[in-house]
Amino acid sequence: MAKAKSTIPSVLAFEKKLVPSDGQMFAIQWDQRQATAGVALQLQIKSVRGTISNRLKAVLENDPAKLDAEVEKPNLQTVDHCALPAQFDTLKLQFTFKVLSGVEEPSACNLASFQQTYRSAVEAYIAETKFAELAKRYAVNLANARFLWRNRVGAESIEVVVTQLGSNENRSWTFDAKDVGLRDFGYSGSQELASVIAASLSGEKEFALFEVVSYAKLGPGQEVYPSEELVTEKGSKSRILYSTDGVAGMHSQKLGNAIRTIDTWYQDSPNRPIAIEAYGAVTNLGTAYRKPTNKNDFYTLFDKFGLGTPLEPDQAHYVMAMLVRGGVFGQSSK
Repeated sequence: MAKAKSTIPSVLAFEKKLVPSDGQMFAIQWDQRQATAGVALQLQIKSVRGTISNRLKAVLENDPAKLDAEVEKPNLQTVDHCALPAQFDTLKLQFTFKVLSGVEEPSACNLASFQQTYRSAVEAYIAETKFAELAKRYAVNLANARFLWRNRVGAESIEVVVTQLGSNENRSWTFDAKDVGLRDFGYSGSQELASVIAASLSGEKEFALFEVVSYAKLGPGQEVYPSEELVTEKGSKSRILYSTDGVAGMHSQKLGNAIRTIDTWYQDSPNRPIAIEAYGAVTNLGTAYRKPTNKNDFYTLFDKFGLGTPLEPDQAHYVMAMLVRGGVFGQSSK
């Protein structure tokens, strides 16, 4: 009797292996950054009267009187705001970051034959690479403070301190983030940190836990940018910022997105790395760089990988990075 051909399970899920906490923001003085804990940043509420600046309909553009009447209307806004106090010049952002092992085991899979071929493919990848390439890129994104997002722009100096927690070695690494590039991963100064991340991803260690603290010298009283909440219902405020325990903060999802911005394999000569996503989606550009029509999206490559078809090295790195990201990848039976 012929052996049944393996297919993709209808139930297939993977737990994420990179787990950042929410970040909390503090104000501190640059020359005292290692000596004091800083002052927790609080959200403020501002009510302002803005001007009409959106594109107008042609009937208003062509009628000066109607345009004057429109401009006279008050554009009242109530928004959340966050800034450094006048006596502090540096933003401190602090969070923890855990790296887990076990990527070779789905958290849910209803097809034993697929689970076997998938496990074999992952074990072969680990044996060949030890997760060195992915770990190097994650480490660089910690060292370059990509996770600061807009807070990174215009900073005079940026320092990142990564400390391994729960370890007898109590290792710590300090990076000058301005010396680490954002467009490539050639920086070699984070190799020791990368080796610790790789050891956990490949299963040599069960997990690794880090504390990440960054200092961005922005200038006294300068505005800072916590995560912005998604407003689904119209309320009194047009911009709502995120806080945790009363302290201005960054969403764990936003920190995680920055750390996994490692995909330079989506095209031959990429302008910049993009976040690991199934279709290479970059929402602020309205573009999907990994379209199924080009056969380089995650599902096209993963189906081959999981069923035992060898991939090119860059394709394998991308697929494994998606599995480290986690998600539900089952194939509908409909």
